[in-house]
Amino acid sequence: MERKDEGLAFLLRYENVAWFEQGFVKILDRRIYPEKTVYVTCYSWQEVRQAIADMVTQSAGPYTAAGMGMALAAYQIRGKPQQQQLRFLEEAAHGLSTARPTTANRMGQITAGCLAAARTALDAGTDAATAIFDATLLSLNRRYGIMEKVGTYLAELFPKGGCILTQCFGETIVGMMLKAARRNNNPVKLFCAETRPFLQGARLTASCAADMGFETTVLTDNMIAYAMQHEHIDLFTSAADTIAQDGHIANKIGTFQIALLAKHFGIPYYVTGIPDADKQTIADIRIEQRDPTDVLSFRGIRHTFPGVKAIYPAFDITPPNLIRGIVTDKGVYQPEALYRYFDTPQDRFY
Repeated sequence: MERKDEGLAFLLRYENVAWFEQGFVKILDRRIYPEKTVYVTCYSWQEVRQAIADMVTQSAGPYTAAGMGMALAAYQIRGKPQQQQLRFLEEAAHGLSTARPTTANRMGQITAGCLAAARTALDAGTDAATAIFDATLLSLNRRYGIMEKVGTYLAELFPKGGCILTQCFGETIVGMMLKAARRNNNPVKLFCAETRPFLQGARLTASCAADMGFETTVLTDNMIAYAMQHEHIDLFTSAADTIAQDGHIANKIGTFQIALLAKHFGIPYYVTGIPDADKQTIADIRIEQRDPTDVLSFRGIRHTFPGVKAIYPAFDITPPNLIRGIVTDKGVYQPEALYRYFDTPQDRFY
């Protein structure tokens, strides 16, 4: 298998996302990277589920973690009667896929593929954990390959030496768009919104961009208007945690307000990703509400007066009228015409 993570940043190498070994899964702790390179070790699928819920891994990382968690579940139940193994794996599939609600549909496709691999292996009398690991690795490589197409289309929109604003951490697309820009000999400059309260933009996107040799600047979340006005931002781009067919997208909280500013300053906003076949309209998007204490403190240090309250919606929804185009593996679609993506056969993504 030709690995599609060649030439990407450390953070995007398969073993540094989530990886199954005999008896455990190791997950790079993105909550503290790059200050420290630490792996969280999980010895059960339940611990993998908790790691996903606790945001040990973020963006597309949970998809890989879910697959590796399914391999660990098969390892946990190895040697038991086949039906008992399948029941255990079905429980794990449900638990892992629902660790975070907004992306449960995509996670469910990952765990369903793992279940299918396990059934085939058990029917053949072979090891289910190995089969699930192999299927997860193939799925991971397939997603990277598809996102490489997306990154190629996106990079063609970058002005020569342009200033590109990002939001949060788009995982694979960050590496692939920069890989394509490098192939195009285009020395773009990255401006990364920090993305409170977990700082994924500052810690993850900026780390990937700098690791791959691009000039990188971090902006606090309240500097965006200033940067658009004074730093010559040419294009704003983000991934999306879900893309409804009516052109509404859900992405990390703060994306909507950046899109509004981009509209005000005449800066094109391009979303990257694959539309969700099971989400027709904005009504199908569910916004995850996380523990608001994360907003009141950072790394254990509280920075508000006792009794102060907070809210923490993990995502917000950006309407199609603020989006210049949605960049997919089939090209760039106008948000209002996104439903046409499904007019032609779709490559398997998960």
